[in-house]
Amino acid sequence: MPDIEAREDERGVTERLERFLSETKSAMPFVALDLDIARSRYKALCDLMPSATVYYAVKANPAPAVIAALAALGASFDLASAGEIERCRHLGIPAGQCSFGNTIKKDQDIAQAAADGIDLFAFDSEGELAKLARIAPGARVFCRLMVENRGSQWPLSRKFGCADEMAIELLLRARQLGLRPVGVSFHVGSQQMDPHEWALAIAGAAGVFRACARAGLDLELLNVGGGLPAHYSTPVLPLAAYADAIEDALATEFGSARPRIIIEPGRYIVGDAGLLRSSVLLIAVKSRHAHRRWVYLDTGRYNGLPETLDERIQYRVRTSSDGGPSAPVTLAGPTCDSTDIIYQRSDYRLPLDLAIGDTIDFLSAGAYTASYASVEFNGFPPIQTYCI
Repeated sequence: MPDIEAREDERGVTERLERFLSETKSAMPFVALDLDIARSRYKALCDLMPSATVYYAVKANPAPAVIAALAALGASFDLASAGEIERCRHLGIPAGQCSFGNTIKKDQDIAQAAADGIDLFAFDSEGELAKLARIAPGARVFCRLMVENRGSQWPLSRKFGCADEMAIELLLRARQLGLRPVGVSFHVGSQQMDPHEWALAIAGAAGVFRACARAGLDLELLNVGGGLPAHYSTPVLPLAAYADAIEDALATEFGSARPRIIIEPGRYIVGDAGLLRSSVLLIAVKSRHAHRRWVYLDTGRYNGLPETLDERIQYRVRTSSDGGPSAPVTLAGPTCDSTDIIYQRSDYRLPLDLAIGDTIDFLSAGAYTASYASVEFNGFPPIQTYCI
């Protein structure tokens, strides 16, 4: 395929992706992703936050081509499982560029990570700390703080992190156990729309730094997590607004004693780089008087679009029949499960002449789509990812 310049059109699709879509014979649904967009997002973040180390959150899209492309630019990697560790090891990623950021780890996975040379682990509980001390003695560890996720379109609830006062106790305990407590982390929620949330979280983290220092423990690392947004239906601020908010908060809270900064983007790096192409399986109405059509697709909640749960992530869509009159629709997936409804309450409108077999593209779908798909729910295979 010719090396077409990765220019995005007004809907975020590059010429290279359009060429691939026009030529491919691949079975739908699938995700197609332009690596140049992922590269450009990584470079833009490095330019705006040059003192931060970027750890790509592999869970967002673990395609080997994505990891390799970012590694070639010098990226580090936030890993959540033994599978992700093995993938990075197989690609030749140095262990020093990897962090085991999941706070809920199996004993054998900690042991394997330590054996591979990974020396940076997250925790947020006494039980996890005890595991790390027993299995990876002397490792560097950081404690995840529990923060509010206001402004996030995909909140992380309260599954992760602990209260600030507990984090202080655990960091001091880590030192007693022979580990090397180096800092703290937080996550303001995925698809975070409000840059001020980072400022609030950084203020809380600075309080933990000060309390630990009073107890004789000097921390050196602050992980400001992920949350940088992709472009869905709701407009987002420019990346500079987020970088400026983080940098201003760091200056306010730490001054000249600024710690080493880690940032863990996932969705921001790959979300806008890809799209999910699907096809229409059926168009139906529920009564002769219905005003809304049901459009059933070959992708849905369980094979590519799990983040449409509660209609939180609202993708921009386009169809092969765009251009004529449109009307409201309910979008649903192909499985025999009543929860497999994509959008029912939101105002999605598709062409009146939409037909079975037409294609529907979900734009900015490079993150948390193929990596989230079920293995074989209802016998549907996982969707494929093509990196262009």
